Amino acid sequence: MNSRRDGVIVAMTLREQIGQLFMVGFAGPTVTNEWASFIKEYRPGGIIFFRRNLESVEQIVQLTNDLQRLSAQSPLLISIDQEGGRVSRLPKEFTIFPPCEVLGQCNSRDLAYSAAATVAKELRAVGINMNMAPVLDVDSNPENPVIGDRAFGSVPELVGEMGMAMLSGLQDNRVVACGKHVPGHGDTATDSHKELPVVEATLQRLREVEFPPFQQAAKAGVASMMTAHVLYRALDSELPATLSPAIIQGLVRDEWRYDGLILTDDLEMHAIIDHYGVGEAAVRAVLAGCDILLICKDQEREVAAMQAVEAAVKEGRITQERLGQSLSRIARVKARYVLPYRPVTISDARLVVGCRSHRVLLDSVTRAHARVVQANPSSVARTQPAEASPVVHG
Repeated sequence: MNSRRDGVIVAMTLREQIGQLFMVGFAGPTVTNEWASFIKEYRPGGIIFFRRNLESVEQIVQLTNDLQRLSAQSPLLISIDQEGGRVSRLPKEFTIFPPCEVLGQCNSRDLAYSAAATVAKELRAVGINMNMAPVLDVDSNPENPVIGDRAFGSVPELVGEMGMAMLSGLQDNRVVACGKHVPGHGDTATDSHKELPVVEATLQRLREVEFPPFQQAAKAGVASMMTAHVLYRALDSELPATLSPAIIQGLVRDEWRYDGLILTDDLEMHAIIDHYGVGEAAVRAVLAGCDILLICKDQEREVAAMQAVEAAVKEGRITQERLGQSLSRIARVKARYVLPYRPVTISDARLVVGCRSHRVLLDSVTRAHARVVQANPSSVARTQPAEASPVVHG
């Protein structure tokens, strides 16, 4: 298998091919010798950042440049969960928007697009090329401990409309958007970070409420989607969506005709590791149709999963054809959003991050929402449980 870097075709070994399927996290704000050795040996195709990795504009620029220099065979997808509100990883220098619920209550495509475009410009300025947003889950269960204000609202049409504006704002500014959590995490009553949620909804209800925003995003060309670690009785009575061929291949790929990237949610979450070893989960996710396997923190688990997938390819459990499908999708996204790769600079980043026009837009969102609240206070009452999860992966 070959990859293209700045116009140059580079042959990949099997180890490098397997690495492309992984997006991994690590501890600390710098590239340590241990972490550099890991990247050189296992060649992950992507990195995900959390607050533990991010301190300042200057530090993030240095970090992304250092990471990209270690990935000579293919530029990295460098991602972050920057939804706004309680799911924000960036330091205070950046323009931090309120949660998606606020944008949904404003009900303005222009504001949603502009907010996403602003986030994209600031991410690109520091070398981050992928955002795990928008949330396309419908806030359909008041007892949901993990979605709540992360969703645009409880009406599928509104979620779809705002989600399309946000994914366009990101992708028009060369940041990979990621619709999550397919096929819908809104009707759960437990937190998949802690246990495996089970959805008992009928297929008809899923088609009417949970699916539409994801189907709309698939048609609109969202570059990637993230799976839900949720068991949907009406779709697969045994396997959570992340590991289910019936859901990933049968529903998302075949029925919805989606051929973009599909990422797993973090395979270290208890919904998965309480039931499967991380290596077996990684293999099953690939077999189900997932392209990128997300492991957010533990290096031993990252290595175990990579080795398990490599062994599965060598044994023929994962065929070369199946591997090639994911590699092709990954290469296509990198060609559109990452190539040609150029290092970022501190001077350019300082001109963009938290600039006056971005602060003005944030103020516009705040004022627009205040007008909505003043006009109809009951329409914006929170339905989120008081003990909602802070949503801190890894």
